[in-house]
Amino acid sequence: MQRNTFTRTLLAACALAAALPLAAQAQATKLTLGHGAAPGNPRHEAAVKFAEVVKAKSAGRIEVQVAPSAQLGDDAAMVTAVRTGALDMTANSQGAVSVAVPEYAAYGMPFMFSTPAQAFKLLDGPLGQELAQKSADKGMVVLGYWDNGIRHMTNSKRPIGKVEDMKGLKMRTPPDAVLVDIMQALGAEAQQIKFAELYVALQQGVVDGQENPLVNIHASKIYEVQKHLALTSHMFQMTPFLMSKRTWDRLSDADRKAVQDAAAEATALQRKLSADADAKLLDDLKAKGVQVTTVDKAAFAKATAAVDDKWLATPIGPYLKKVIAAAR
Repeated sequence: MQRNTFTRTLLAACALAAALPLAAQAQATKLTLGHGAAPGNPRHEAAVKFAEVVKAKSAGRIEVQVAPSAQLGDDAAMVTAVRTGALDMTANSQGAVSVAVPEYAAYGMPFMFSTPAQAFKLLDGPLGQELAQKSADKGMVVLGYWDNGIRHMTNSKRPIGKVEDMKGLKMRTPPDAVLVDIMQALGAEAQQIKFAELYVALQQGVVDGQENPLVNIHASKIYEVQKHLALTSHMFQMTPFLMSKRTWDRLSDADRKAVQDAAAEATALQRKLSADADAKLLDDLKAKGVQVTTVDKAAFAKATAAVDDKWLATPIGPYLKKVIAAAR
C-alpha cells in the first residue's frame, strides 16, 4: 500500500516537472511599443501590424500593446526609456535617437536624398549595419529602419518660393540639431516644440510654421491651422524601429526570430504605406484649401551647404563622409 502510494506520488511529481517548461513556454510575454504618431499614420499602422504578426509567429507567447500619440512621453523620453529598459520598443524619430547615437544625424543632411528609396539603399546595407551596431552599444536593438518621409514646410504667414521668404519666420523643429542648423541657414528662427504640443502652438501663434512629411501634416490636421505649404523636400528622415537591449536579452532564440520576422513584415508595410501616401495626401491637402508652392531647390541647397561642412567637423564626420560618398 505504501509502495503504491509512493509510486503514484513519484509519477505525479515527474509529470509536474515535465509540464513546467511547457507552462513557462505558454506564458505570454507582454511588451509595450510606444510612438508619437497619430492613428492613421503609417507608423501606427505598421506598429499594429507588428503586434499582430509577432503574436501569430510566437504562437501567442508575445503580446504587444501599442501606445500611439506620445501617450508614454515625447520621443526623447521614449528613447531614454528604451535604453534603460523601462519601455520595450519604440518607433521613434531620427532626431531624438541621434542624441544617443549621433551618427543617425548623417542621414538628415539637407537635400541629400530626393526619395526615401535612395536612403534605404544605404540603410539596408553595410552602413545600416554599422549604425545598428552603434545603436546596440547604446542599449537599443534595431528591428528596422522605417520611413518618416521627405520633409516639407508649412506656415501661416506667406507662400514660400525663394530663400528670402524664410527670413524671420518662427519655425518649429523637433529635437533635431541638423534641422535647427537648416532653419538658421535659411534665415528662419528655430524653436523646438514637442510634436504633441505642435497643433496648439501653431493655433495660438507661438510659432509661424513647422516642417514635417505630408503624412504627419495630414494625420495631425496641421492643415487646419496652416494654409501655406511649400514643397521644399529639404530633408529625409527615417523612423528607427527599436527594441530595448534589456528586453531583447530576455527573449529566447525562438522569440527573437519571431520578433525579427514580424519586424521585417512591418517594415515592408510601413515603407509601402508611406510611399503610397504622398500623392494622394497632396491632392487632399489642396482640396482642404492649403496653398501649395514649389521652391527654388538649387538656391535652398546652396544656402544650406555649410550645414554639411559643420557636421563633417564633428565626431560623426568619418561616418558622415561615408554616407555622403554613397549618397551623392
